[in-house]
Amino acid sequence: MITKLSVVFLSLIAVPFLNGCNHAETETHHEMPKFEATTPFHKDVSLPRQYVSLIKAIMHIEIRALEKGYLEGIFVDEGQWIKKGQPMFKIMPKIYQAEFQKAKAEAQSAKIEYLNTKGLADENIVSPNELALAKAKLDKANAEVRFTETRLGFTDIKASFDGVMGHFHARIGSLLDEGELLTELSDIRQLWVYFNVPEADYLNFRMEEGDKLGETVQLKMANGKIYDHPGVIETIVGDFDNTYGTIQFRALFPNPDRILRHDETGTILLTKHYPNAMIIPQKAVFEIMDKNYVYVINEEEKLEQRLIHIEAEMTKLFIVSDGLDVNDRVLLEGIRKVNPGDKVSINLRPPEEILPELELYTE
Repeated sequence: MITKLSVVFLSLIAVPFLNGCNHAETETHHEMPKFEATTPFHKDVSLPRQYVSLIKAIMHIEIRALEKGYLEGIFVDEGQWIKKGQPMFKIMPKIYQAEFQKAKAEAQSAKIEYLNTKGLADENIVSPNELALAKAKLDKANAEVRFTETRLGFTDIKASFDGVMGHFHARIGSLLDEGELLTELSDIRQLWVYFNVPEADYLNFRMEEGDKLGETVQLKMANGKIYDHPGVIETIVGDFDNTYGTIQFRALFPNPDRILRHDETGTILLTKHYPNAMIIPQKAVFEIMDKNYVYVINEEEKLEQRLIHIEAEMTKLFIVSDGLDVNDRVLLEGIRKVNPGDKVSINLRPPEEILPELELYTE
C-alpha cells in the first residue's frame, strides 16, 4: 500500500522532469532555421540573341535554254567552280548555222543590188526612190544576219559570272524546249543571310539601341560551330509579316573559303549589351502564377516576398530590371521550407564568393 510519504516523494521527482520537458519544447520552438543568403551585384554583360537564318548567294540565277534543240554538249560538272565566260552547254547548232549562212548570202545579194542601183542613180538612170528601196532591202538583210547570228550564239551557253554550278536538270541528248531549265549558277564569294526578328525585339532595337544597321553579327552553323568570319547587318527588308509578327533583317558575310552555300541554314547571333546589369542567382527565384519572386530578409530578420522583373537569362543567373536593390539580402536556399514572415538565421555570403560556383558568360 502506497503511503502518503511515498506520494509526496514521487511528486517531487516528477516536477523537475516535467519542467525539463517543457524547457526542451520551448527551446525547440524558438530555434530559428539557418540558410544561405547573398546580395545582388552589378556587372556589364553582353548576351547573344539567336535568330534562325537562311543563307542566300548574292548572285543566284537559273540557266535556261534560249532556243529549242537537242543538248549536244555539257562542259562543266555539278558543284564545279567556273569562271565568267566559260562554256557550259551547247545546243545542236546546225539549223541555226544554216539560217545564218542563208542570211549572209541574202545580205550579200542585197548589197550587190544596192551597189548596182546606186551606180545607175548616179547617172540619173533610175530615180532616187529606187535607190532608197535598194538601201532599205540591204539594211533589212543585214539586220537578218545579226538576228540569226545572235540566235546561233544562243546555242553556246556560257557563264555570265564566276560561280558554283548547281544540279543538272537535263542530260546530253535531251530535246530542250525554249526556256527549259538546265541548271543554276551561284556566286558564293559573298552571301546574304536573312533572319526574322520579332516585333518586340525590333521595337526595342529602334527605341533603345537604334536600327542595328552596320552592327557586326556572328553566324552559328548547323553543326553548332561559329563561322570564322563575322557579318554586318546591311538593311531591314520590307514590311512586317503579320502571320508571324516578324520583320526580316539582312546581313552580309564574306565567304572566301566557300564553306557556306546557297540555301543553307544557320543561326544569327546578335549581341545585346546590358551595362551595369543587376544580377542574382537563378536558384534564389521562384515562380507563382507566371510571376517571379524572391525572399528578401528585412531588418527584423524576417522574410519578405518580393516581386521582381527578369530582363534576361544566363546560365544559372538572371538579370533583374526591377524589384531589388543592391543592398537587399536575398535568400538562396530553403525556399520551399519557409513562408513570408518567417524569422530566419542566415549565412550571408558575398557575390564574389558565390560566383565561382556558377557559370557567367560576359565580355
